[in-house]
Amino acid sequence: MSILFITLIVALAAGLLAWIAIEYGMSGVERYRASFTERARFQVQEFFLFIDPRTLFAANIAAMCIGGLCTWLVTGSLVIALPVFFALAFMPRFLYARMRRQRLRKFDEQLPDALMMLSGAMRAGAGLSTALGQLVQEAPAPLGQEFSLLLREQRLGLTMEQSLNGLSRRVPTQTTTLVVSAMRIANDTGGGLAETLERTAHTIRSRLQMEAKIGALTAQGKLQAWVVGLLPVGLGLILSKMEPEAMSLLWTTTVGWLTIIVLVVLELMGVYVIRKIVAIDV
Repeated sequence: MSILFITLIVALAAGLLAWIAIEYGMSGVERYRASFTERARFQVQEFFLFIDPRTLFAANIAAMCIGGLCTWLVTGSLVIALPVFFALAFMPRFLYARMRRQRLRKFDEQLPDALMMLSGAMRAGAGLSTALGQLVQEAPAPLGQEFSLLLREQRLGLTMEQSLNGLSRRVPTQTTTLVVSAMRIANDTGGGLAETLERTAHTIRSRLQMEAKIGALTAQGKLQAWVVGLLPVGLGLILSKMEPEAMSLLWTTTVGWLTIIVLVVLELMGVYVIRKIVAIDV
């Protein structure tokens, strides 16, 4: 009778713990979903995309589950599969940061030609709003999208300075800051806006050429960072095929796991130092 009573107590305790774990787990998932959808809504609007954030959340959860399951099936280890599962939760942030850098870079590259187009239209007698309208019709994304939004803000009653401040917030690059400052000064002082835009276009083009030259000169250093980071991984895979018994100590012993952790930390530090050395700001 006492054994049955103890069994019931244990079962009730286990059920209560399971219920608490499910409640906290569901609330945690709900908080993550709310945070993810709120952040994704802002991010897709920044890219002028019309995607439901809930669809992106479902795709992220599916990628996490599939990635963790495939890692577990390939390696047969939950110790490796669980970090992969949780690491995939940060994949949207990584993709967003990468796409945003590419978008800002493309905007800077399109800006000199756009400024020359505005300058030419204003020299021909068109006003700034008319020149912006022509630019919006001909310029590709992302520059055409941003200037289209600037033009719409002006049509809704915002001043030129307010619209330029909005552009500077949406595209926070040094090139955009230079253009906004030049246009603001030209409006305040009453100088020739066409000449200002033309000089600014030449300055930006020279700066982009200098950045491209520096990028070509530092490409070898960036490649070395990848080689330094991937060489131990490739060497470890080769040694695992050649000496599986000796290399198995890395995965089955505490000392082996500590060695891997130290190696990963040192590798990340080495790659970080190399990337900082070759990252030259113009």
